[in-house]
Amino acid sequence: MRRTLGRALGALLALFCLPALVLLPLRWVDPPTTSYMLQSPTQPLRHAWVEPSRLGPWLPLAAVASEDQKFPRHPGFDLEAIEEALADGAGRGASTISQQTAKNLFLWPGGWLRKGIEAWITLWLEWLWPKGRILQVYLNIAEFGPGIYGAQAAARAHFGRDAASLSRHQAARLVAVLPAPRSWPVHGSYADERARWIEGQMRQLGRGYIADIWPP
Repeated sequence: MRRTLGRALGALLALFCLPALVLLPLRWVDPPTTSYMLQSPTQPLRHAWVEPSRLGPWLPLAAVASEDQKFPRHPGFDLEAIEEALADGAGRGASTISQQTAKNLFLWPGGWLRKGIEAWITLWLEWLWPKGRILQVYLNIAEFGPGIYGAQAAARAHFGRDAASLSRHQAARLVAVLPAPRSWPVHGSYADERARWIEGQMRQLGRGYIADIWPP
């Protein structure tokens, strides 16, 4: 009985620490692929990893302004947004950049089981990675169109230039489609309207808003 209990406790401890064993090396080592890339229905993929200096001055701010304005200071979850989403009966708008990074790296779309695992991974992500690293990985693995992953590949595909040379409006257009990149084209009317809102938020926040976390 003691041996069985010991094995069970050991297995539970291993499961408890598994996210740390995977995430800690990724604090410094760039992931070669992600769960979402492996599940992509569009092949071949377009993806290029770039360092923070090659993401340009506007994309990090545009992502925070559009997706998660509390990102620099929250612990991985925006509890106020979650409460509002539950009250409205919808999940959209409640996921933080940290949660989306955890999901894109390791998980799959939809489902409450996935949400629970995502929350657990997000806790470890916030404990083990600095905010700047989370944002860097997010911008390098997010899907910006069917089969287009990462800001560099997206900038080349949609604007024919590197991410570092994107204008503020172009950066806003890219992140405008992040909630549904397979449905909303970067050059569509929805992206144009949302990009104007994102640019307004970027101006209000100011370029110094993420200075404490970017570059990592």
